[in-house]
Amino acid sequence: MQDDDILTRINGLIAEEHELRARLAQGEVSSEEENDRIVSLERALDQCWDLLRRRRARREFGEDPYDAAPPPIDEVDSYQQ
Repeated sequence: MQDDDILTRINGLIAEEHELRARLAQGEVSSEEENDRIVSLERALDQCWDLLRRRRARREFGEDPYDAAPPPIDEVDSYQQ
């Protein structure tokens, strides 16, 4: 996956969050459904941003940025506040 693909994925996740919040405001989803999906979206966004940071760090040190791997979910869970 190229960096541009990751950025496209991030934009899609953000759009999905906005759509979900609009559907909640219209009463189309329950707050429990929204909360579960928001947690999932946050994890995916955290993984995408972290992967981009790891790639940038590898580039800065002259390493292959595509050797960077997404963090495991349990690591991403600790990002959330």
